Amino acid sequence: MATLVDGMLTLRRLILTIAGALSWVGPTLARWTVGWIFVISGWGKLHNLDQVINYFGELGIPHPELQAPFASGTELVCGTLILIGLFTRVASVPLIITMLVAIATAQKDNVHSVGDLFGLIEWCYIALLVWLGVTGPGPLSLDALLVRWATQREARPNAAGARVRVASSVH
Repeated sequence: MATLVDGMLTLRRLILTIAGALSWVGPTLARWTVGWIFVISGWGKLHNLDQVINYFGELGIPHPELQAPFASGTELVCGTLILIGLFTRVASVPLIITMLVAIATAQKDNVHSVGDLFGLIEWCYIALLVWLGVTGPGPLSLDALLVRWATQREARPNAAGARVRVASSVH
């Protein structure tokens, strides 16, 4: 019995080692996927604003002539930020709000239960955006690059030989 437990613990350590080495994959794929989708969506909406304004009006969204370009621009700008991993945590918030509005307006007739809500693509985007907002963009991001740069800069002595203190958290 002890050898079975030892074997299971060894396998667990191996799996955790591999998972640790691949920890960059999850946030990178999530960022690229959700970022790309919002970049394409925002770009398409901005290039068809008249149709988007009409659709927003049909949904009963107030001031569609203001809301349509705002929502479209938000998707494009925040999607781009998430795609490249710059200010990911901040950029996630407006997109979450945009998706909540989409559920409350465009999808309201399709949601009768929690199961219906969880089946919506907008909800999947919210789940990914919340995860990125909480955990950050991962090591393959401009956020991580800026933190590394600021940390290296912090460790360098200035002309007088004293250590320079620079804030190292950019997200």
